[in-house]
Amino acid sequence: MRSKKFLQAEQAALAWDAPGLVAGVDEAGRGPLAGPVVAAAVILDELNPIAGLADSKKLTPARRERLYDEIRAKALCCAVAEASVEEIDRLNILQATLLAMRRAVEGLRLKPAKVLVDGNRLPRLDVLAEAIVKGDAKVAAISAASILAKVHRDRWCADLHRQYPQYGFDAHKGYGTATHVAALRTHGACPQHRRSFSPVAEVLR
Repeated sequence: MRSKKFLQAEQAALAWDAPGLVAGVDEAGRGPLAGPVVAAAVILDELNPIAGLADSKKLTPARRERLYDEIRAKALCCAVAEASVEEIDRLNILQATLLAMRRAVEGLRLKPAKVLVDGNRLPRLDVLAEAIVKGDAKVAAISAASILAKVHRDRWCADLHRQYPQYGFDAHKGYGTATHVAALRTHGACPQHRRSFSPVAEVLR
């Protein structure tokens, strides 16, 4: 069952508008030096609750994987979308993140009455939306979206590691760790590195 804290947050968010389906939206991958930014949108089923939802960063990888499968099985609908490295470099990471979020909402099989987005910025949508700071720790649907986005991107990084094992994407997931930056200096950038991010740009000079 969802916690009292989750239910109170969702009820407060809906107190001033008409009831209906609520989608939670979150992203993964804004900070890394490589790969797409991923967003997910989830509409949970009140009659089919999921225990243990939380901010994906506070869960173990094994727990995230189990919840990923449960969310996909029990949610009314969900969608995962990306903005590519090329779009990140062309638009900037914030605009690319908002684009991925919009794609995720538009990918839902059911149209929500309202969208609750983690953070303080909203993508351009044709439905009512609200930004909730630290929403991934307050609203169950946003927590579910954070899990889907994180697992999707971690799996993407595992695939990239098989193509470019010299960078260690399976360990650092694209973040600018000392190991990753050292590999960049040794091997240069691969096609999935974000050229607009300064540690990558410095290597390419």
